[in-house]
Amino acid sequence: MPLDWDDETKISAKEDLNRPSPKDRDRAYLIVLAGSSVGEMYKITSEKTVIGRGQQADIQVIDEGISRRHAEIAHEGDHVVIRDLGSTNGTYCNGDKIGEHHLSDGDKIQVGSTTILKFTFHDSLDETFQRQMYESALRDGLTKIFNKKYFLDRLDSEFAYAIRHRTPLSLVMFDIDHFKKINDSYGHLAGDYALSTMSKVVSETIRQEDVFARYGGEEFAVICRGIDLAGALAFGERIRRCVDAQAFVYSEIDMKVTVSVGVAAVPEVGMKEPMELVGAADDALYQAKRLGRNRVVSGGGGEAKTR
Repeated sequence: MPLDWDDETKISAKEDLNRPSPKDRDRAYLIVLAGSSVGEMYKITSEKTVIGRGQQADIQVIDEGISRRHAEIAHEGDHVVIRDLGSTNGTYCNGDKIGEHHLSDGDKIQVGSTTILKFTFHDSLDETFQRQMYESALRDGLTKIFNKKYFLDRLDSEFAYAIRHRTPLSLVMFDIDHFKKINDSYGHLAGDYALSTMSKVVSETIRQEDVFARYGGEEFAVICRGIDLAGALAFGERIRRCVDAQAFVYSEIDMKVTVSVGVAAVPEVGMKEPMELVGAADDALYQAKRLGRNRVVSGGGGEAKTR
C-alpha cells in the first residue's frame, strides 16, 4: 500500500518552482528520503538501472515490500523513465501507482513498505554537499565509522530480511580491553587515538556490505549479512588478531591495545526481535571479558565457545 501523502508528517510531493532547470544540473541521482540508508545517494549512469532487493540489482534496497527486481530507471533520449518490473507491491510516483512514468526533477518514488526515493539532477557542487550532509548525519565524528542510530536502523531492516528469507545474519560486538586504564594513564587524547586507530584497522578487514558502527564509548559492532555463527567466530578472531598485532604508539608511548569479542547469529539462535541479537552478542562479549579478555566468545543460548 502507498504511504499517506496527505499526512503533513510525510514527505510532500509539491513541486518547488524555484528549482534550477535540469539543463543546468546534468547528473541524474536517486536520494533515499525514507527507509534504510536515509540520505544515501545513487548516481544514475547506466542506460538501465534496476532497483530491487536481489543481489543482482544495481541499487539494492533492504525493505520487506520490495521485489528482487522491482523497477528500472532508463535513459531514453532527453527523458529519464521509471518502469515497474511486475513487482508484487507496485511502484508509486508522487503517490500514484505507475507502470511507466517520465521522471521530472524532484519526483518522489515509493518502492516497498517504507522506502521513498527522490529523483533529482545535481551538478558537482550539489553532489559534494549532499554527500557531506549524508556522511555527517550517519558517521561518528571521531572514528568516521557509522554511528549508533544508523546501526540500529540497518539492524532492523537486516534482521527482518534474514528472518523472512531464512538467511544467515551475524552480529559481532567488541570493545577495547581496559580502556579506562588507557585514559587514566595516558590521557583522553591517547584514548581517542586508540579508538580511531582501532577503527581504521577493523575497517580494513571488513567486507563492503558489512555495517561497522560505534555502538557507544569503546564498544563497537559489525552487522554481517550472509555469515553464519561459525563464519562470525572466524571473523571475530580475525578482528582480534589484527588489533592485537597493530602497533599503537601515541606521543612516543607504546600502548598495548586488545579487544574482547562477542558474536551471535540467526537462525542459529531463536529470536524474534533485533535487540535480542544485540543482547546475545553483548552477553558473549562480557563473558569474553570474564574469561580473561583478548578472546572471542559466541553466545545466545547454549554453552559459549572460545577461540
